[in-house]
Amino acid sequence: MNLYETIRELILDITSARSYNACMAVELCVLVRDAAGEIDDDAAFEKAFYEVVETMCNRKELGRSGRGNLVSGAQLGYVTGTFRANAKGFGFVTPDARCAHLYPEDLFVGADNTGGAMMGDTVAVRVIDKSPSRGRTAQPIKTKGRGGKQQADRERTKHRTEASVFCILARAVTHVTGTLYKELPRYKKGSPRYFIEADNDRITAQVQIRPSDLGEARPGDKVEAEITKYPKPDYPVAQGKITHVFGDTESREANYEAILRENGIRRDFPEDVLAAADKQAQRALRPDGRLDLRDKVIFTIDSADAKDLDDAISLEKTENGWLLGVHIADVSEYVRQNNPIDAEAFLRGTSVYFVDSVVPMLPKALSNGICSLNGGEDRYALSALISLDRAGNILGCECRETLIRSCIRGVYAELNDILELGEQSPYYEKYAVLFPDVYPEMVRLYEILYEKNRKKGALELESAEPRFVLDATGHPIDIVKRERGVSECLIEQFMLCANEAVASWLYSMQMPCIYRIHEQPPEDKIQAFAEFAYNLGLDVKPLKRKQLRPSDLQAVMKEAEEKNLGGVLSTVMLRSLSKARYSRVQGVHFGLATEFYCHFTSPIRRYPDLCVHRFVKAILHGEIDAASVHKTDAFAEKAALQSTECEIRAMTAERDIEDLYKVLYLEDKIGMIFDGIISSVTSFGFFVELENTCEGLVPIGTLDGYYTFDEQRLTLFCGERQYKLGQRVRVEIVSADRISRKVDMALADEEKNRHLDYDIERIKR
Repeated sequence: MNLYETIRELILDITSARSYNACMAVELCVLVRDAAGEIDDDAAFEKAFYEVVETMCNRKELGRSGRGNLVSGAQLGYVTGTFRANAKGFGFVTPDARCAHLYPEDLFVGADNTGGAMMGDTVAVRVIDKSPSRGRTAQPIKTKGRGGKQQADRERTKHRTEASVFCILARAVTHVTGTLYKELPRYKKGSPRYFIEADNDRITAQVQIRPSDLGEARPGDKVEAEITKYPKPDYPVAQGKITHVFGDTESREANYEAILRENGIRRDFPEDVLAAADKQAQRALRPDGRLDLRDKVIFTIDSADAKDLDDAISLEKTENGWLLGVHIADVSEYVRQNNPIDAEAFLRGTSVYFVDSVVPMLPKALSNGICSLNGGEDRYALSALISLDRAGNILGCECRETLIRSCIRGVYAELNDILELGEQSPYYEKYAVLFPDVYPEMVRLYEILYEKNRKKGALELESAEPRFVLDATGHPIDIVKRERGVSECLIEQFMLCANEAVASWLYSMQMPCIYRIHEQPPEDKIQAFAEFAYNLGLDVKPLKRKQLRPSDLQAVMKEAEEKNLGGVLSTVMLRSLSKARYSRVQGVHFGLATEFYCHFTSPIRRYPDLCVHRFVKAILHGEIDAASVHKTDAFAEKAALQSTECEIRAMTAERDIEDLYKVLYLEDKIGMIFDGIISSVTSFGFFVELENTCEGLVPIGTLDGYYTFDEQRLTLFCGERQYKLGQRVRVEIVSADRISRKVDMALADEEKNRHLDYDIERIKR
């Protein structure tokens, strides 16, 4: 951060503080000077200060009171924040943290007041209206005839505070992915016009392409374009230059590649990284200085198609309980900090798992080779040896560099089959070394750990994961829910235990760490959740505590499950929770109901785990002093931020690819009828999730009558007819668009007739 940026940040911090008393520029200069610490050149500092103040006043980040004192722009009705666009043209601005105490809610920005802002831009806005209404309300929408065309869309959005964008401080969108179109001229002498329709419907500005900037692209291609000129308030059209052509916009391959590119997924490794990985993979293993555990019963359990096996387990009974061994591939032995492999892993942050492939964080020579704990092969590991009492409480954790040999390449489905059929299972002989003692004892410990976590309030949310069945060409021919058995849950509990134990150990050693934190849900979202649960007839007294606990949410969920409302409430609860993230600073993990938690168990596919391994090994090797701790702490903060951003990109890409394959699956099922459950209700219709997890929208315009949206109850109603979250309906597939990755549905005729019959009976009564 240079001097000008430092001064700007300090001015914002000082003037945004509740304790700040407005003062003249010369007085503010002294405050900023004191906060800045040691300054080499006072004259240069003062010159820079006044230049920054002038710029900030022009951008309305600062303003002057009637007496000429400097105050924050927010106090004068000017707010900085992040712009979020809506496909209908309007948007919202989330005020930055410094303005949150003055404007705690998002600001509504009308379509005429966006000032050319695009999705994600950092903007400055002027507050133009404070309305007493809270939240959004939708006016009834009239539809003509049975399943007829929507006659008028009079949806009106009312927010408590409305604002207008007057300055764009930083652009977030630099490239746009979409379909190239050609528009013929109106007159014979005119030239054709080329433009891109963005895949992301929140990028509402049209991107024009000059013929000289088309490159090899042709109309109908899926392309990526760099924005060379941004839209203006009086001319909401951007200009761009084609930088990449993916192919025919209707092809699966082009859409697939476009999703990766749009989300910044790095698919190919640089040559120097591949060469370095190959060299590391050829190193001979030496047991020197390591705890040799090759004679222990250690084994992996994973899915049948997994290639990167980075965790193995062992268990021994002790006088007080058990010694659980969680043995993790020692990736840090091969990927040293600041080497080419590490630099690439830092940029990727995580492996990305798609329907039919994996984009790994590390080259295959490591991820599928020397770092994978393959059965019968010697491997370096970093082992967490966790002492547990008979109640599943962690008594202590010892971390050791080890040499292990997995005796079995376990598969979830096979072990689940043995647990069900015993010696009659066709897989029993393969796992004979684990029965009747080792694995049954592991299952017993798993049940104890699960019950302990349940009692302390760890949240369990229902979420179905799809499994895609592909034909020889890679086209989806079936989608089924992924089932979880005892073995999957066992591994999950053991990994949770190891992550908690290692995080506690690092904290006790006062060593830097990258923690996995999950903050308490925002108060407004919990209030909305409580209102929804109350409207379902549930007891919400536990949610009224000043300090909400996970067990409070769990208590409401338990009652919901007893009333067969678990699936409905689980969906709403998930939307009410904060997002988990990585942090250098220790914080609670609300969802797991634990004070200390980190990611230790997957260094092949997650960068934070690799960092945690390095922190552990620094302690084991005695490489700790004040200087190294400070340096490590600074890197931990940088890695935590980068890893969180990479995780969000990966999750978005994975979701988009899943949506693409669901559309591909439904394309030849137009007109077919399916049973489903309403998974979301909005002012413009409701979404229905089918049994196989495919989801589509039933637009409000396809419903008969005048429907009103009740936001608190998440319900669309017309008289006594209503559509609400969790309601079972029968729908017909109307369209499946692979470009937008969206599915439209309509209520099946028998569903409409059922409501029609209901209305007739009500009239008779």
